Amino acid sequence: MSKSTKPAAKAAKAESGQFSRIFAYLLIPILLVVAILLFNYVLGAPGNFENGDRMGHPKPGNYLGMMYKGGTLVPVLMANFLLVIAVFIERILTITAASGKGSIPSFVKKVQTFLSGDNVASAIAECDKQRGSVANVVKAGLEKYQEMATTSEALDRDQKVLAISKEIEEATSLELPMLERNLVILATISSIATLLGLLGTVIGMIKAFSALATAGAPDAVALSSGISEALINTALGIGTSAFAIIFYNFFTTRIDGMTYAIDEAGFSIAQTFAAKHK
Repeated sequence: MSKSTKPAAKAAKAESGQFSRIFAYLLIPILLVVAILLFNYVLGAPGNFENGDRMGHPKPGNYLGMMYKGGTLVPVLMANFLLVIAVFIERILTITAASGKGSIPSFVKKVQTFLSGDNVASAIAECDKQRGSVANVVKAGLEKYQEMATTSEALDRDQKVLAISKEIEEATSLELPMLERNLVILATISSIATLLGLLGTVIGMIKAFSALATAGAPDAVALSSGISEALINTALGIGTSAFAIIFYNFFTTRIDGMTYAIDEAGFSIAQTFAAKHK
């Protein structure tokens, strides 16, 4: 990557990072508001309850009404689930764009073939065709390769190889943070969603048994209804956590594959230069 393009690349990545932070900061309260509206006007719709009274029992088999009776933590859990889906969509678009247009392993092999034939210009053209984060890093290394091959500076081979490796590392440091951004949201939700679900269930159980104690005569129907409503929180929490873990592992696997491709291509560039410029 030339000196003139480095500031522009850093500015572009900084702008992208700022957008991702704004995305996270604004999305969380927006989704919480959406979840509260869904809780009150969809789950709490009168048609979901006996006699149209949301303070009474849900209609038999009506899960929307049962979710509403789960309590005040239900909209919080719903907001967590919506956030998981939103982050998944945002990350899949970002990582798909960063992967480029074609297969990354095939792209790396093509670059290695061009390098072995000492055809650096074609390798750079392949990077322009591929696009994406891996191609950007490889292109930076190839441009430094060309620069070191034609430089008039008094540098020995090892210093030139080191300069190429350093250029690849700098380009990688610009690309990879963009790929990993917002994954911390998935990692956090995977932990706290289950805990929030259990908390909601415990609160619901306390209310159910307290109501049973003040009612006097045992009411098995009311008790079982209260317990089922309380367990809605656990179901929402576990389901949200499961999705967050699956998506997090999916994205980290994709990013690890891209990192491996960058390392493989960078090693090939440095070793090819060392072999051809003894």
